[in-house]
Amino acid sequence: MNHSGDIYNYLSVGLRNILGRLEPDITVREIRLRVEKPLIVNSSRGELFIDGQGNVCAPQNAYTVTVKDIRETLEYVSNYSMYAYEEEIKNGFITMAGGNRVGVCGRTVGGENGIKTIRNISFINLRVASEIKGCSDTIMDKLYSEGGGVYHTLIVSAPCCGKTTLLRDIIRNISDGFGRNPGQTVGVADERSEIAACNLGVPQNDVGMRTDVLDGCPKAYGMTMLIRSMAPRVIAVDEIGSDSDVKAIAYAVNCGCRIIATVHASDYADLRSKPTMKTLLEMNVFERVVVLSGLDGPGRIEGVYDAKGARI
Repeated sequence: MNHSGDIYNYLSVGLRNILGRLEPDITVREIRLRVEKPLIVNSSRGELFIDGQGNVCAPQNAYTVTVKDIRETLEYVSNYSMYAYEEEIKNGFITMAGGNRVGVCGRTVGGENGIKTIRNISFINLRVASEIKGCSDTIMDKLYSEGGGVYHTLIVSAPCCGKTTLLRDIIRNISDGFGRNPGQTVGVADERSEIAACNLGVPQNDVGMRTDVLDGCPKAYGMTMLIRSMAPRVIAVDEIGSDSDVKAIAYAVNCGCRIIATVHASDYADLRSKPTMKTLLEMNVFERVVVLSGLDGPGRIEGVYDAKGARI
């Protein structure tokens, strides 16, 4: 599902009018706003510079984003109350209704426990939600054992190759049930609010009828909390990599939970070179490894491998 039309409502009136004139066959994925810099759209055609009439143009002819554009956009994003979103802003983003996400950068203000908030916001990245139901259907049978149990699964991809979108759809399929496999309870530790895209506690993306979401909580804490409070059969997390993540995964596995996770790596060889991941791989924790490739665009599945690295 593409929510580009929805996200236009959060832009300044001027930017809304400009982008509303884009050619209809351009699928917007990100809108990049930087003070006194060209207006850039990341789309199905790649990176595009947009002029004041909504036309694709050369960088030197693009519309220049103003301070007024930034301030007005933030007013719409926060419903004229930035204070109400201060907890989210200190993490660098706000999740909107519909699952769209607004990333922000500016001057950070420190506090006793890290970053307190971000002031003088001058850089905004509006990311359009990209929920693609059914994108995992072709590999789901490979993620179940003969007895119907879910294999511990790791999704591997470089940035912007569709790993979170694939993870989300796998969660939905496991939760609702797929084929002859009945639905199972899934717990999602959604640290960056990218999987379920909760807005005021309500998932904006479809993560299934048997899924519980712990939103905005660090993954390592979230996995432990879910086990203690929600008794999930399957736990799903995005972008693992720290030592604390590895320890939490080992704890979850010892508790009998199945793990579905993602990690940044360009390919299987790159995955094995990462110290923390090497530990998990040598322990044969992950029984299935799904590798994505961005060669033909986001979401292309390069292959599915077993715990020993053999292609399935």
